[in-house]
Amino acid sequence: MRKGSYTNSFTSSKTPQAIFELLLDIEQWWTGLYEETIKGKNKKLNDEFTFNAGGGAHYSKQKLVELVPNKKIVWQVTDSNLSFLSDPAEWVDTRISFDIAAEGNKTTLTFTHDGLVPQIECYDSCTGAWTKYMENLKHKLQ
Repeated sequence: MRKGSYTNSFTSSKTPQAIFELLLDIEQWWTGLYEETIKGKNKKLNDEFTFNAGGGAHYSKQKLVELVPNKKIVWQVTDSNLSFLSDPAEWVDTRISFDIAAEGNKTTLTFTHDGLVPQIECYDSCTGAWTKYMENLKHKLQ
């Protein structure tokens, strides 16, 4: 992981399996804020999906590159067009991941956008949006 990459962690009363299954249904957690559209597949290794939001301001394509049932999900961003940035491809080769860890009767969920670091232009606006998505996800997983 690149130093300073955005992370967000919280605990849930849901089981690792329930959380894992919800995360693979991307529309359950990466929608509801900016008129998002998600197309494609996301259940098996190498599946790809696109994410569009903000009336065309954000386009990215993700490939599922790591899948450890009930423990870890990792997507590689293979294409992006963030039209509000001077470098619209800023997300390319970054990774979006979830680590799921059972701890007693709770489950800790850690989200990381590896490569979303303070030195890049998108950091402030993108971390703000990720924080909102994670707050919505936490609410769903209570």
